[in-house]
Amino acid sequence: MARGERLGADPRPLEVKVDGDNINRAINQLKRKMANEGIYKELKKRRFYEKPSERRKRKQREAERRLRKAMRRASQSRS
Repeated sequence: MARGERLGADPRPLEVKVDGDNINRAINQLKRKMANEGIYKELKKRRFYEKPSERRKRKQREAERRLRKAMRRASQSRS
């Protein structure tokens, strides 16, 4: 994997088509796409250096959160 490349990242750039003079709508669409792609979260995460030990702890917390969420969804679907 190349340096700086994200796993599962779409290699295509984000594109927004501008219809007529509706620049504000195009900007809002771009912001929505950036939020859905996780670009804002990535920028916030890279703003400061994260020590490897902190990264491991964060990844573990995120994995536990995903597991709890999956278990919660599974229990709700059975009900």
